[in-house]
Amino acid sequence: MARDRLDSVCVFCGSSDAADPQFLAAAAALGRALAQADLKLVYGGGGVGLMGATARAAHEGGGRVLGIIPDFLQGKERAYESVEHVVVASMHERKIMMFERSDAFVVLPGGIGTLEEIVELLSWRRLDLHAKPVVFYNPRGFWEPLFRLFQHTVDEKLTPPEFMGSWIAVEHVEEIIPALMREGASADAQDERRVAGLS
Repeated sequence: MARDRLDSVCVFCGSSDAADPQFLAAAAALGRALAQADLKLVYGGGGVGLMGATARAAHEGGGRVLGIIPDFLQGKERAYESVEHVVVASMHERKIMMFERSDAFVVLPGGIGTLEEIVELLSWRRLDLHAKPVVFYNPRGFWEPLFRLFQHTVDEKLTPPEFMGSWIAVEHVEEIIPALMREGASADAQDERRVAGLS
């Protein structure tokens, strides 16, 4: 059931070529894994950093790839034109199209742009605007400071405790797709219970 539900995965990640080589290698490994699982990669459209590494590996592995990039970033992020890509007018348009074209989300290490994307995505989840799976790749505890900040807002009674269940974090690349599938299956089961009037 989950496999029917998950066809496309959006990956949020850094666009810096100066990133840790281990992060770049992990991004490429994820791209290959998505291709092998026949999961379409939806991403920010650039050819640099973890973003480019993921897209190139998915494409070279025979996978389906959709890049979505604002016009003003085509030069800076070196749009990866070897794959299907859409040029949009703004960051807002990019994010909503990435959301609409994706069944699930993976967050790799990234900077302020990645933070902005994932906080909005989790805010939408908090508002019950979606229940799509979200998986963080968390090597060496990369995302732990963010998780602690989220927990701080819960402790201060500014965010409900259930928000902390809005995502899954894994330490190894090979755990990402199984986690997505499990979360997808869980969401399917919840949807079926709602339809049946059992929840």
